[in-house]
Amino acid sequence: MSVLTLKWETLREKLAAQFGKKPDLQGVLFLIGVDELGKLKRDFSKEEKQDLIHIAICKVMSYGGYYEFVGLDQDGWPHYRAIQGVPPMKLSEQEEIMRSYVIHHFEEMGLI
Repeated sequence: MSVLTLKWETLREKLAAQFGKKPDLQGVLFLIGVDELGKLKRDFSKEEKQDLIHIAICKVMSYGGYYEFVGLDQDGWPHYRAIQGVPPMKLSEQEEIMRSYVIHHFEEMGLI
């Protein structure tokens, strides 16, 4: 098992202990998006959930220099701008890169 896989599974186990369910990549991204938004509420619309995942993708991809934070809108939602395009790659490679940045995010927060 690779170090990345081990860290990913450790993260999922910690989140499962906290939330009662072992999240997949989309679920982890949703949690990051909610944290970045900083507003907890019980029900997000489908569109808001998609926006939260997009925020999380921008946040974690900012570690690789692909996006940068530009500020909050009038409703307090974070916005990012693309700095460089993500190179073409297979879906499995995209997921691996995303997981590595997600792990980096949680390591920076001191959670793993």
